[in-house]
Amino acid sequence: MAETPGVPQKYDVPAYGIPEADALTLPYWDAAARGRLLIRRCTACSRPHHYPREFCPHCWSEDVVWEEACGRAGLYTWSTVHRNDLPPFRDRTPYLAAVVDLEEGPRMMTELVGCTAAELYAGMELAVRFREGVPVFGLPGR
Repeated sequence: MAETPGVPQKYDVPAYGIPEADALTLPYWDAAARGRLLIRRCTACSRPHHYPREFCPHCWSEDVVWEEACGRAGLYTWSTVHRNDLPPFRDRTPYLAAVVDLEEGPRMMTELVGCTAAELYAGMELAVRFREGVPVFGLPGR
């Protein structure tokens, strides 16, 4: 994607970075911009999945639909990132990168907000939040 003069290049949303939102992922990013987290569910085998794909990664059916996730997750693993040269991440270091288990089942990579590394433990409950149209997770009620 070519840079627009005067507009900073960002790599955390497809409107500004690579890859660009396409017809498949556009509903996901549009919903996130409105504070809703979507996942895909296969109507053939009933299993949910994330990241968005045109087919089910479990049974290969193309009968998949969008559904809204409840926004609750458990912490699977995390790491403190001390250096990242890509915008906007370089201005956020150090930050907490994580993998969470959504209540619906799929795992999702994310950033943790509103908490410190010292507070974290595997399996802790998290809730989705949105920052500039990007889903991030934090402690419920914070």
